[in-house]
Amino acid sequence: MISVGVDYERARSFGRILRDVVARMKVDPFTDQRFYPPESADRETITMYFLVMVAMDHRLSRPGRPYEGVVDGEVYHGADLLYRLGRRMLDEDPSFFTAERLSRISEADVRKWLSARDPRGRTVEPPDPALRATLLRDLGLKLSALFDGSAYRVVLAGRGYLKRGAGGFINELKIFKAYQDPVEKKAYLLAKFLERRGVLRIADPHNKEVPVDNHLARIAVRLGIVRVDRDTLEAIALGRPFTWEEDALLRMAARLAYKEAAREAGVDPFVMDDFLWMFGRKCCTREDPVCRSGCHGACEDLGACSRGSCAFEEVCLARRDPLYMVPEHNYVDTWYY
Repeated sequence: MISVGVDYERARSFGRILRDVVARMKVDPFTDQRFYPPESADRETITMYFLVMVAMDHRLSRPGRPYEGVVDGEVYHGADLLYRLGRRMLDEDPSFFTAERLSRISEADVRKWLSARDPRGRTVEPPDPALRATLLRDLGLKLSALFDGSAYRVVLAGRGYLKRGAGGFINELKIFKAYQDPVEKKAYLLAKFLERRGVLRIADPHNKEVPVDNHLARIAVRLGIVRVDRDTLEAIALGRPFTWEEDALLRMAARLAYKEAAREAGVDPFVMDDFLWMFGRKCCTREDPVCRSGCHGACEDLGACSRGSCAFEEVCLARRDPLYMVPEHNYVDTWYY
């Protein structure tokens, strides 16, 4: 079992730098018509679309198998490709996003929907189409049985709260197989989307958490806001698979550390997540972080560069101890993240 903890002082130091960086960032309203429902869409359409898409928003690229394809002449990668294909389906067949259709979706349906041609013209399929179909059927069946087929009724069941005792939106989502992960990554990601689109109004913002995906877990270890023992760092570097318990411990520690950083920064955790996700994709990448390769346009546009180097260099433990410059930990066989 790994040894893991939160370095609260380092998290607060990170938060103090983050405050200024995030203040310059434009908040994404999630209205880009390539990926999301139009601004004119009704709340049921918006809720159902995001409920479905977030349910499958996990492990899209695998080692040696990038999920990358061309749609309408433009190349998309990972989650961008997933949501681009989701929006195209919404345009071509809106009835697809109904409880009745979801309840009988097949593996072949998922494979056909989420496949694309890569830039070389080869067919790219989503990983685990059978599992993704299972998650969607579960959504459809339970929406029909418990919420009269309405996704928006799940929002109403939360009564405006993320968590309130055993109730609240996050706990309501645990009815569905796709939203049962122990660190609630998908649930908080869905809450972020729905709040930003004006569907979910949150009465308890103090219960917001960042959705800890693989980028955020990697960044937390590199920064040192999550501290793990040397054996675990070496295990991550070597790609040793983590157990369910080890993965949950690491991600929960990251969630706590980011919550402390958000408090120090005075930043909404959902807005903080916007930045961290882009920072992980564009700057503190798995193989080529900017502290090694130098700042570039995408990272500079994000505001994550300062005087030609990473804005967080002074608080990043990996800059002082190369053992912390690890890739993301190995926990692949999951639909959680």
